[in-house]
Amino acid sequence: MAVSPVVIALNASGEKTAARIAVAFGFELHGREGRTEAKIRFANALDHVRTLFAAGVPVIGVCASGILIRAVAPLLSNKKTEPPVISVSDDGSVVVPLLGGHRGANRLALEIAQVLGAKAAITTAGDVSMGIALDEPPLGWRLGNPENAKSTMAAMLAHGGATVTGDEAETAIWLADVSQAEGAELICTVQDVSAPGNTTLVYHPQRYVLGVGCSRNCPPEELADLVGALLQKANISPKALAAIATVDLKADEPAILALAASYDVPLRLFTALELEAETPRCATSSEVVFAEIGTHGVAENAALACGGAKVSLAEPKIKSAMATASLAVSTDVITALNGRPRGRLSVVGIGPGQAAWRTPEVSKLVAEAEELVGYGLYIDLLGPLAVGKIRSDFPLGGEEDRCRYALEQAAKGKNVALVCSGDAGIYAMGALVFELLDRDPQDHGVSDAAHRVEVICSPGVSALQGAAARAGAPLGHDFCAISLSDLLTPRADIVRRLKAAAEGDFVIAFYNPVSKKRRTLLAEARDILLQHRPADTPVMLASNLGRPTEYVRYRRLEDLKVDEVDMLTVVLIGSSNSRLAQLGEGPRMYTPRGYARKIDGDLA
Repeated sequence: MAVSPVVIALNASGEKTAARIAVAFGFELHGREGRTEAKIRFANALDHVRTLFAAGVPVIGVCASGILIRAVAPLLSNKKTEPPVISVSDDGSVVVPLLGGHRGANRLALEIAQVLGAKAAITTAGDVSMGIALDEPPLGWRLGNPENAKSTMAAMLAHGGATVTGDEAETAIWLADVSQAEGAELICTVQDVSAPGNTTLVYHPQRYVLGVGCSRNCPPEELADLVGALLQKANISPKALAAIATVDLKADEPAILALAASYDVPLRLFTALELEAETPRCATSSEVVFAEIGTHGVAENAALACGGAKVSLAEPKIKSAMATASLAVSTDVITALNGRPRGRLSVVGIGPGQAAWRTPEVSKLVAEAEELVGYGLYIDLLGPLAVGKIRSDFPLGGEEDRCRYALEQAAKGKNVALVCSGDAGIYAMGALVFELLDRDPQDHGVSDAAHRVEVICSPGVSALQGAAARAGAPLGHDFCAISLSDLLTPRADIVRRLKAAAEGDFVIAFYNPVSKKRRTLLAEARDILLQHRPADTPVMLASNLGRPTEYVRYRRLEDLKVDEVDMLTVVLIGSSNSRLAQLGEGPRMYTPRGYARKIDGDLA
């Protein structure tokens, strides 16, 4: 499980049990407001569990199983990607893995039961009959053909066991208790072998590290062919690899990234100085490479550095025109890797703030992040997802410092989330991140290392979308967004855009309409618009959208007053065709697209 589980307590009777689990495993304890003493609290259990589950966080609920089932049921779609969900009775006597049995839930349930002196109600057939989950080998082993797991388990259940064979059979201690029986076969090997039938599973111990190096812009196929030849020469399956390692200067090298993705193994990076320390253990040495980057080798050095003292050189460096590759081997499976991963910066928009308007992808990226960077209020709006994480709060006005810091932290190999309200690409930090990356380092840009991080942008519900949804459908036809802040945009440019939007009869969403010092542009915008559309054009003012203090009201364009607008207000100005109608529960603002004319035959 990549993300640490959270323990949930709903009442005082279950809190002691939840606390025992949390302390024993070092997990966070979350408790229901007003009913528990937990430091991290939530108001609604269903919403809270659903938020955690959507973010990919394993949930251990000390509560009735039905509560957890009702919470996550609407989100169930793919058992191969969903996080574990475990139910524990209030008295700690029963532990039930509800979801993710083969993704760690069964194993964790057994460990929890041992701590509590309880019974783990494991219902997965393989675990009950054989004591193993065939599609979830232990850390350091990898299943080569998971598609055969179901049919192989069926054969094992029918015949009471399976034969365990292969050159690594004796090292597969986790299969020691499997009864020997014909009908199914479990092959344990580092070699690249094919299963002879659908009742055979092939397991590979991850005892090898692949070290690679290449010239800038090496063709991905050249590196892939070279590595393929090396693995074939050594008679090693790619699934026996624990990692791919290289120098940190290649953190963004497309060929190396593609190779790691194709083999689905971690990439680990080392400085030239760290690689140079491995030179005495290497078979080859290059003065040319040393003169260029400060180490006498990359491929061999990286493989040895990643595996550490327990590995030795298995295959010396081989090379092509633009690439090198080497293998290091350990006497045992590799479960811990040296080096640092490639840093990642997730630029996320959390919407207006409420969890229900935050996308599952954003929640997942936040849950995976080691460090959260952003304006303090926005991080606070994440609630429990932010608890326990390193957070770096920046004030309003510190936008460039905020983005620069996030990039440089990711450059250290960290997984960082830059938290924005609304959508990060709409009047938020997304554009500034790419602007910093595009600048020359000598022109207040960022470091070379920051240029090599992975940058992910994930969309959020923007303020204009939230406001439009509350109103009805005011953005049903052509619309635009204009920021009225002249801190970064010249006032003349804003006025020019206002006049163009007014003449074009667009529905307009005004961002940053006023501040304590900026009070005149909104009034000027109103007067410009009144020259091109009716005085009774509907205007929506929406403040604190999605939050408990949400406040929505409507005005006529001629009655729009600056004093009832603040920085937390989105102003939606209708076009000449927009309507404000009293429909059902109250006023609804919409902009028709012209379907009535189409029905009347006016449109082709």
